[in-house]
Amino acid sequence: MYPKPSPSLTPNTYAFESSPMVKATGFREYDARWLFGKEINLMGIQALGLGLGTLLHEMGVKPELATGHDYRSYSASIKYALVTGLMAAGVRVKDIGLALSPMAYFAQFELDCAAVAMVTASHNDNGWTGVKMGAQRPVTFGPDEMGRLRDIVLEGRFQYRDGGSYQFIENFPARYIADLTNRPKIKRKLKVVAACGNGTAGAFAPQVLEKLGCEVVPLDVDLDYTFPRYNPNPEDMEMLHAMAAKVREVGADVGLGFDGDGDRCGVVDNNGDEIFADKIGVMLARDLAKLHKNPTFVVDVKSTGLFATDPVLRELGVTADYWKTGHSYIKRRVTDLKALAGFEKSGHFFFNAPVGRGYDDGILTAIHVIDMLDRNPTKTMADLYAALPKTWGSPTMSPHCADEVKYGIVDKVTAHFTDMHKKGEKLLGQKITDVITVNGVRVMVEDGTWGLVRASSNKPELVVVVESPAAEARMREMFKAVDGVLRQYPEVGEYNQTI
Repeated sequence: MYPKPSPSLTPNTYAFESSPMVKATGFREYDARWLFGKEINLMGIQALGLGLGTLLHEMGVKPELATGHDYRSYSASIKYALVTGLMAAGVRVKDIGLALSPMAYFAQFELDCAAVAMVTASHNDNGWTGVKMGAQRPVTFGPDEMGRLRDIVLEGRFQYRDGGSYQFIENFPARYIADLTNRPKIKRKLKVVAACGNGTAGAFAPQVLEKLGCEVVPLDVDLDYTFPRYNPNPEDMEMLHAMAAKVREVGADVGLGFDGDGDRCGVVDNNGDEIFADKIGVMLARDLAKLHKNPTFVVDVKSTGLFATDPVLRELGVTADYWKTGHSYIKRRVTDLKALAGFEKSGHFFFNAPVGRGYDDGILTAIHVIDMLDRNPTKTMADLYAALPKTWGSPTMSPHCADEVKYGIVDKVTAHFTDMHKKGEKLLGQKITDVITVNGVRVMVEDGTWGLVRASSNKPELVVVVESPAAEARMREMFKAVDGVLRQYPEVGEYNQTI
């Protein structure tokens, strides 16, 4: 039988090469992520494959799985280690090769596979690896499935089965690209900056946009797993600033940026102004609500309050459902509510039937942005942005906090603001009007200014977001107040970025 994994092993030792290592904290709320070599080794990845195969049989789903890997130096090796474990558990594996996460989700439909396991560290820095998994298309695993998978793997409860196999699917990217582009070209002439941060999307996004009729200006599209310019993450200001500079340089109509595995999209307008993804969501909601009567949109708790307060959305009969942050949570909620779309501030957008299949695809998001501009031929991206009610919002800001303690810290912060609300205490000189605790804590005062603290689901970090419809100064005051509470705990470290 396969050995029970150890939580820690020393590299360059006999034990490291002869035993599986799997750190428990790598099993996160809705996917798995580890520092490769420090928290998991290749035998640990094999154990993960064995565990996943065991779980699929336990769930009673057809043991056929689509897999792919992102463009990192070690991702292919990790995928093949995962595949050996899956095959040992009796799973028939269909490998689509180098891929985007949405390409793997598409493969579930195109190849009629019940399950998916995409090897990617998404937007995490080099050194990280991970697997996004699911067995009920289009949704991916949530806490229940991840908890069960963790128990199977860490306790070594593997079940070997015959019938496992491996098949490489040739030229699968062409099928994915055809699925996105088998439609009329846009009528409007648009110059588009396609920024890929030297990540996997560089192999696919520019040609999709070109096939739709856009003039594409490539930015950092050459595949380079060292990510020499910046980490491919369109939520980070470094990437957004690079996109903005290129848009201004070439006079583009819009800048579109993609993360490392292509399931998210960031946007810069024709003036070179960065538009946070939640505001893009409001713009797309306005556009889609004109085409689809009385739609429901699912929104994560990090996002702007405009989904609930925007007068245009109200007039169009939109229902906004604020839900837990995380691609798996929002994806499942969109499916359960039969919502038209779901929007995350991170740039994960989930377009459901008839405008998508329910999973997050950054290139499909880009297509919806292009279509919105095409349907508004007299308006620029900046015009559409300016038409929104003015709010001042922060990017996502993440102070370091160890996985082992971050949830406890969030519980304490939640209790702090909940207690203030119960006692009628003021925050920023105003009454607290609402405290949402569905995912961390989101606290709001009378003028609509709010702040959010939650635990990151994929890194040893907390997440902080603030917004005000009143003034930029009020937004900054809320950040100071929230950060002041966090600074009571020495376990909370420095931010990756701040306002």
